[in-house]
Amino acid sequence: MIKRLFAVLLATLPAATALAQDIPSRLGSLAVTPVVQGLDTPWSFGFLPDGTILITERGGRLLAVTTEGVQRVAGVPEVAARGQGGLLDLLVPRDFAQSRELFLTYSKPQRGGAGTAVLKARLSADGTRLEDAETIFEMTPGSSGGRHFGSRLVEARDGSLFVTIGERGDRPSAQDLSRHNGSVVRIARDGSVPADNPFVGQAGAAPEIWSYGHRNPQGAALDGRGRLWVVEHGAQGGDEVNRIEKGANYGWPVISYGQHYSGAKIGEGNAKPGMEQPVFYWDPSIAPSGMVFLDGGAWEGDALVGSLKFNYIARLSGNPLREVEQLESEATLRVRDVDQGPDGALWFLSEINGTLYRAALP
Repeated sequence: MIKRLFAVLLATLPAATALAQDIPSRLGSLAVTPVVQGLDTPWSFGFLPDGTILITERGGRLLAVTTEGVQRVAGVPEVAARGQGGLLDLLVPRDFAQSRELFLTYSKPQRGGAGTAVLKARLSADGTRLEDAETIFEMTPGSSGGRHFGSRLVEARDGSLFVTIGERGDRPSAQDLSRHNGSVVRIARDGSVPADNPFVGQAGAAPEIWSYGHRNPQGAALDGRGRLWVVEHGAQGGDEVNRIEKGANYGWPVISYGQHYSGAKIGEGNAKPGMEQPVFYWDPSIAPSGMVFLDGGAWEGDALVGSLKFNYIARLSGNPLREVEQLESEATLRVRDVDQGPDGALWFLSEINGTLYRAALP
């Protein structure tokens, strides 16, 4: 179905559009085609079994792309669309064909500001609206800043949900287990807390927390072994790739490989006992967003990560993972999200171009 939808959309585009946007790579040029254009600050996308593509726009619109065109899906709750907040990630769970459930993250208006929240809803049979929408998790308390919402969603192999949450610009809160700021949380699909979460029963700790000491993780994915990875923004330098371990502390703001934008030193240096080291870090910062591990093809097992700052897609490979290639063209301006489609191709969102692209993989 995704191939049929792609063929219909492709037929409506100018024949020469893709050529200038093809991406050079070590294994030859990746043919790139814009599939959906005219998007307003797109943030995430997902594929339904019938070939429909869903896309979130930060301003609050959820769009459905079918062979008949693009239409808005009704029923999205009010979002605090300011700064980096708004309607953010989208997760289509593995059992969507049976459950028709979707999960979305958004900045929910709260007393005192806004916080990252998770919405669970059913897509109506005709695909035009969300039904039985329920916020199953929200970080507390709210704060007035408009940055560092994190907000990626990942379905674990056991069906639980991982949610990344930024520290909302409140640096010390990332070390405070009583707050969700600067953490990866793990919840069940109904929003309840799994009994085997690491801080369940610990006095004063938020039981949803799976790991902490994060700054602003805007990319997350499972690798082929089912392990969770996140990519997160550092300050000036020190963007990190982290493999997430249960109960681990990733150090922000006590340790970092970056520095404050003023040039001042961050915390106590770049290492401390009891705090995890990144698998890889970027300096200067690339502002990473979106992450996928590839399944099949010449780059099987490699990770792709979008760069908001330097306008490319990073390819990471090896053990440990290292950036080995920068995939760059006119299409890769401020790449917000990346994924591998059901057709095996690379799909990615350019925030500046307002476009969802498809690129053939080697």
